[in-house]
Amino acid sequence: VQLVESGGGLVQAGGSLRLSCAASGRTFSSYAMGWFRQAPGKEREFVAAISWSGGNTYYADSVKGRFTISRDNAKNTVYLQMNSLKPEDTAVYYCAAPRLRYYSGSYYGLDEYEYWGQGTQVTVSS
Repeated sequence: VQLVESGGGLVQAGGSLRLSCAASGRTFSSYAMGWFRQAPGKEREFVAAISWSGGNTYYADSVKGRFTISRDNAKNTVYLQMNSLKPEDTAVYYCAAPRLRYYSGSYYGLDEYEYWGQGTQVTVSS
């Protein structure tokens, strides 16, 4: 599975961005997908995840109510809609997929994911 993120950029606090993650392969619909972020000097942290069926979504407390993860299996793409952005949301955002198809787990751990994109920078100015 190859993953390519896009949609990052510079936005003012309170603004919105939508990140996209395009996946290769014909089995995208059978993979859970996650979004993580890493700010300078900090560890990579969980942001959001969506089950392979799309029926369940999971969020970090810091983004709950502001971010929405979704997927379009026809386009092999997962999205992260980010609203009410804050300067503390500034980070490189990565999408990720687990090694196994039809994976079901906590989705929060870095070690649950095998495949990673190259990341896209999001900068929120105050």
